[in-house]
Amino acid sequence: MKLGIILETKEPEKAWNAFRFANTALSRQHEVKVFLMGEAVECENIQQPKYNVSDELKKFNSQNGLLMACGTCLKSRMLDNDTVCPISTMHDCVELVEWADKMVTF
Repeated sequence: MKLGIILETKEPEKAWNAFRFANTALSRQHEVKVFLMGEAVECENIQQPKYNVSDELKKFNSQNGLLMACGTCLKSRMLDNDTVCPISTMHDCVELVEWADKMVTF
């Protein structure tokens, strides 16, 4: 199954759960794409020992999950040169929704 995830928060526990869900889906042989929107574009920098978003994000990348980030959201935070994922557009987000069999938002 093709699973699309839109993450819209940098709240540690929610971001951690979003990537745990994505990683579990990848381990079950699903295709997974994650689109970071709004404050979620800051999730690469979450430092919270209890909810280690960074480790889950690295695991997602190592399992060949596709991670995209809203370019406008990055630019508004002056992070457009500091991200490990492709800078994407609303057109990419729409394509993600069209591609996916199921969409999940966190």
